[in-house]
Amino acid sequence: MPSLTDQAFLDATADRLAALPAVRAVTLGGSRARGTHGPGSDWDMAVYYRGAFDPDDLRAVGWAGEVSGIGEWGGGVFNGGAWLTVDERRVDVHYRDLDVVEHQRTEAEAGRFDVEPLMFHLAGIPTYLVVAELAVNQVLRGELPRPAYPEALRATAPARWYGAATATLAYAGAAHAPRGAVTQVAGAIALAATQTAHAVLAARGEWVTNEKGIVRLAGLGAVDPLVAELTPEPESLTRAVTECGRILGRAVDRTSG
Repeated sequence: MPSLTDQAFLDATADRLAALPAVRAVTLGGSRARGTHGPGSDWDMAVYYRGAFDPDDLRAVGWAGEVSGIGEWGGGVFNGGAWLTVDERRVDVHYRDLDVVEHQRTEAEAGRFDVEPLMFHLAGIPTYLVVAELAVNQVLRGELPRPAYPEALRATAPARWYGAATATLAYAGAAHAPRGAVTQVAGAIALAATQTAHAVLAARGEWVTNEKGIVRLAGLGAVDPLVAELTPEPESLTRAVTECGRILGRAVDRTSG
């Protein structure tokens, strides 16, 4: 059993993280920040640092778990972190380089972004994810800006995401469905739905920090039965790809209209 109350645990952990060299701020994210957590939910925290952050300083705290080096979680904006156990609670700590975050904020405000691959994310992550975190996470220690959703990003992101989705489905219809490739068609539908969800939420000006629940949040739940009912017949797969395209297109049209 944990020895501390949730608030005492959070205060003590935030204080310890804030005391690490180069750290300027500490935040709480995920379901705990949104108030949608359950009793067993992880505690997602981030350390915002300026200059050289050394993961060995985090290791030296002595918490049980795994601490990655800088860049070991893909090397992009999501550049590393730790999976820890603190007072019998599961704690994820993410590294956030303030120079990178500030650069991506400037890019997002100009409507520019990239999409980076990241484990557990079907569509990858937009580089503006780190800006979204500033907007939605709770600042526990230090000071961070609270950016609004940039109008320029609302103008550019939907077309890019939806363009990727339509290309994904087109390839599935041409290359996978005729071969009866159920798994690859299912994957393409899932990917296209996730990409379109990003497009819909960007058009709404709603920040996204991960893919959890993103398809339903974007009103694309009608895609689920398509995947559930896939069979190996090429005609069936082609119909599923075509119907998915209609569902995604209608969602985008509703948002833009």
